[in-house]
Amino acid sequence: MTSQLKIDFVSDVSCPWCAVGLGALEQALHQLQGQISAELHFQPFELNPQMGAEGQDITEHLTQKYGSTAEQQTQIHATIRQRGAEVGFAFNPEGRGRIWNTFDAHRLLHWAALEGAPGQQVALKKSLLSACHTRSEAMGQHAVLLACAVEAGLDRERAQTVLESGAFAQDVREREQFYTAHGIHSVPAVIINDRHLISGGQPAAVFEQALRRISTQE
Repeated sequence: MTSQLKIDFVSDVSCPWCAVGLGALEQALHQLQGQISAELHFQPFELNPQMGAEGQDITEHLTQKYGSTAEQQTQIHATIRQRGAEVGFAFNPEGRGRIWNTFDAHRLLHWAALEGAPGQQVALKKSLLSACHTRSEAMGQHAVLLACAVEAGLDRERAQTVLESGAFAQDVREREQFYTAHGIHSVPAVIINDRHLISGGQPAAVFEQALRRISTQE
């Protein structure tokens, strides 16, 4: 019998470890095909909710936020690139350049979950992650977000209306507040069946082991 699991993937488009974690989770689910079936939902989390529309230089931002040096950031970036390659995700070797406000991206993801066809929210999430981390595009610009929506098979005109109208802003804020109120302060946070938490961009083997254990318990 196939176990059915609900997976809430709490993450931010600007988080490189979220790209790594998603790739590893998908590898684990592929290994568990026929044993576990997962219903995957992407939930919003903003690492930098106060980020202005102009964005910020990534080196400057990380130094201010974490106190890391340029040399330390280069080493971390190399580690992330390696982990990305292991799960089939390509990071831009030159880095991102700038970090952007991602609230509009989260509004699009919420809309895709409500109105999109099955699989389109997943496709949009992957497109947004690639735009951010592989192509180093400006994730605060509507043109970039629209291109990602079209790539995911979503309706361009409706996506543009959502972006320009500010639709789903309250819904996204409420979801963000829900997860922070329940102790989620770093991402990715992978929540299984509303009660089991797997934190961080874990390797596929860790996800696979955890999913096996949880499916047996459930």
